[in-house]
Amino acid sequence: MIDTGFTGELCLPLEAVLLMGLTFRHDTTANLADNSEVLLPLHEATIIWDGAEKEVLAIATGRRPLVGTALLDEQELVIQFTAGGLVTIDEL
Repeated sequence: MIDTGFTGELCLPLEAVLLMGLTFRHDTTANLADNSEVLLPLHEATIIWDGAEKEVLAIATGRRPLVGTALLDEQELVIQFTAGGLVTIDEL
């Protein structure tokens, strides 16, 4: 899922982070939608993005993976807001 309110790169469920054995970096403060702050574990990950390996920081939280706006830097995001609509990400 793409979360346009998330300014980081990637969120992954803690179970996935543990299964993949991602390297823990440090805890980071996250500001939630209700303006509360929580500490969340930040891990290093290597992903395939636009056909190439990319080193990113992944926050271990939530039930499903989220792509944040930092990962969309220098990209164009187009979303059709309808059931079954297309989502496209293209390099600028």
